[in-house]
Amino acid sequence: MGDFPPGLVEAANFPLIEAIHGRRSRRFARGASIPGGPLAYTSKHPPQPLDELQQLLLLTAVCGNTGWSNLIPYNRHYRPAIPNYAAAAGGRSFPSAAGFHTTEIFYTDDKGVYFFPTRDLAPLTTAGGPDEADLGAYLDAHKNRIIKLADGRLNTPASPMHMEMHNDWCANVPGSTLIIPVADLAQHLILVLCYLVQNGVCVYDDINGRAIPGIEQFKGIVDTDNAYPLSVVEQTGLTEVTVEVSTACYSGALMLQALGLGGWMYEGINPLSILGASNEDDVPGLGFRYDTDERWPLPNVTGLQGIFEGHCPPHFSSMGAAVDAVLERKFGSGGPYNAKTLGPYKNNAGIRGRAMPHGEEFRNCVVTIAQYIFDTFGRFPASVPSIFAMMYLQAHALDTDFYDKYFSPGAYLRTHARYATDWVKP
Repeated sequence: MGDFPPGLVEAANFPLIEAIHGRRSRRFARGASIPGGPLAYTSKHPPQPLDELQQLLLLTAVCGNTGWSNLIPYNRHYRPAIPNYAAAAGGRSFPSAAGFHTTEIFYTDDKGVYFFPTRDLAPLTTAGGPDEADLGAYLDAHKNRIIKLADGRLNTPASPMHMEMHNDWCANVPGSTLIIPVADLAQHLILVLCYLVQNGVCVYDDINGRAIPGIEQFKGIVDTDNAYPLSVVEQTGLTEVTVEVSTACYSGALMLQALGLGGWMYEGINPLSILGASNEDDVPGLGFRYDTDERWPLPNVTGLQGIFEGHCPPHFSSMGAAVDAVLERKFGSGGPYNAKTLGPYKNNAGIRGRAMPHGEEFRNCVVTIAQYIFDTFGRFPASVPSIFAMMYLQAHALDTDFYDKYFSPGAYLRTHARYATDWVKP
């Protein structure tokens, strides 16, 4: 990487325990102002954007590829095969239920709005293992995946409709980088259905109090006499992606401490405003498609055409097509259960090729459930968003003068104290 600033060396050697115990929500950025109250203060410094190296280190901490994922190795009911739950062959910096990995990352700064896809990124391979990994090559591989979507910072108006009012002075401010994890909850629910059906579990529509029509033809592979409630299935999926987007932000929050950056993880911006469903021309958000229906209390966001499309209509012709796309992701080229995919095992082909297959009857059972949900409720999933966003991570240069004025010693870490000098290249 050539010359590098002292801050990079500090970050590389920063203790994990110190990052955990030193993590705080440090909201006062350079350029910020609190106009009144007991903590009133106006920064004497202009906003200071993150440089490219800091931003890449932060982005890869949030959702960088960290090597090959270890598949779930055993379930006695699958012998001699192995479980087939995962949808991605690569691991990332945050966990995902059963290796589904349906979240991608968007972010914005003063220069623009960006998409940073990593969920199906094949890991870099090095001859010497992780201790000999080339940081420059690692960051370059991630940098090359960034797609700029628009010029200028994403507009998140400081008004109650769009933002919690305790954030109006500090959220998405000039100089900051705002990271936005977005989950394809429709795809996640298909993977949940795959998991349930593979383990013999049937689903019924408890919202309308009836069995799913046609499900009885699959009683050889699922227990139709003891079905599981649809609402619980969907709440489980929603909880799982909430954990996914939150732990992604938490990984980045720990990196903030190592880099000496201020910021915090929070949910105080309306996700409909972020995604583009505010119905206001001057608040386009990320530009996702959304639909409304008198049966739904809120608009349902389904995807960003050509960039991040939810696994449901209108981005797929039917739920059958969406299910087929999920199965292809699992077993097709580059998938975790494709014998030609590289990996961490001494015998990758022998391990990956031994996953329990998804046969035609299995596929048809999942499609029957998924298509029923879409036909009945006009959307998929039925009761939770097709596309989900809730947690964000903001990073900014901290104004330590504010903390020196109002806080006792220890309000920030040594990395924050040395930020100005540590990030000036020699």
